[in-house]
Amino acid sequence: MIKALTKIGFQTVRQKGSHLFMEHPDGRTTLISVHKGEDLGRGMIRKIIKDTKLTREEFLKILERL
Repeated sequence: MIKALTKIGFQTVRQKGSHLFMEHPDGRTTLISVHKGEDLGRGMIRKIIKDTKLTREEFLKILERL
């Protein structure tokens, strides 16, 4: 997930505990909960897609290119 967001221009702003804050130069922000060895839940993925203002299809295309 972090690699996909970085590919479209998001940068890590800060991390506090297991929460990684990412920001795009145009002002969009999102928070990712990072837990080693665990997958992101469906709800967290939906939240990230909503925060990044991408459609589901756009997001899937980005993931396919990784």
